[in-house]
Amino acid sequence: MNISGSGSCTESVSEFILLGFPCSWETQIVLFMIFSITYLLTLMGNGAIICAVCWDQHLHTPMYILLGNFAFLEIWYVNSTVPNTLANFLSETKAISFTVCFLQLYFSFSMGSTECFFLSAMAFDRYLAICRPLHYATIMTGPHCFNLVISCWVCGFLWYLVPVIIISQLPFCGPNIIDHFVCDSGPLLTLSCAPAPMSKFASYTLSSLIILLSFLFILISYALVLLALFQLPSASSWHKAFLTCGSHMTVVMLFYSTIMVMHVSPGSSHFTLMPKIMTLFYGMVTPLFNPLIYSLRNKEMKNALWKILEMFTKSLKLFGSRPRRSME
Repeated sequence: MNISGSGSCTESVSEFILLGFPCSWETQIVLFMIFSITYLLTLMGNGAIICAVCWDQHLHTPMYILLGNFAFLEIWYVNSTVPNTLANFLSETKAISFTVCFLQLYFSFSMGSTECFFLSAMAFDRYLAICRPLHYATIMTGPHCFNLVISCWVCGFLWYLVPVIIISQLPFCGPNIIDHFVCDSGPLLTLSCAPAPMSKFASYTLSSLIILLSFLFILISYALVLLALFQLPSASSWHKAFLTCGSHMTVVMLFYSTIMVMHVSPGSSHFTLMPKIMTLFYGMVTPLFNPLIYSLRNKEMKNALWKILEMFTKSLKLFGSRPRRSME
């Protein structure tokens, strides 16, 4: 049942209307093209990182294994929201079912939580490699790295499970219009027919905790790394370590600067356009630029990507040079 106005609390909403970006049809098509290109470039960039880590034996180290998982995460992160956004541009009703809306909410928040855990794990890895180089090989062993990766995925997907279940059990009897292009906890809590202070508190607390604690952990890790870098005797070693950590810190600042405005700042929801811009930035722009940041400032990754490009080019040449049977 589609309820777009205020209705009786005995009727329940079966779908929501995502307003997205209200504009003319022509502008919707332009936005669809821009989002589609960004989406494809994001898949290609992060896919290339995964292929490089899988196929290049030199990249089978904890740092690149974490980076490969991070790229895999980014692919699923954009897949949790962008395909539905693209469909919404071409839709006349802009409707999303109740179930799909909450699935999108769960997976998008779970991916965001998992990204916080992976960024923390990558910071911890760099801390061990630079500040504890003699113990690094014994601490970051294959099994330990595997356990760290699994822990990031499991903790990320469990972190926001309870709030999503609680919010999904709230009564929604209308209106059902969400002024966003994704299903977010804030607008959904606003649409609830009954006041839900505990649900809002749980949602805000868990979001703030994972963001602030992981960001604080990363800052402390890199503060210790910077202190260790200044003590390195070799200028070349200092430069290499700084480039590696600089790439990671760039990604960290891009990601956390937007999610803090969105989920931690208490006044961020006062502006209608701000949630859309922030979600667009950390949900699409950041995953697009992450492969560029990691590859352009990392010599080993650039070499691995060039090898993949050469292999791909050779495969295309071999495929094109196959003798074609003449049709009789």
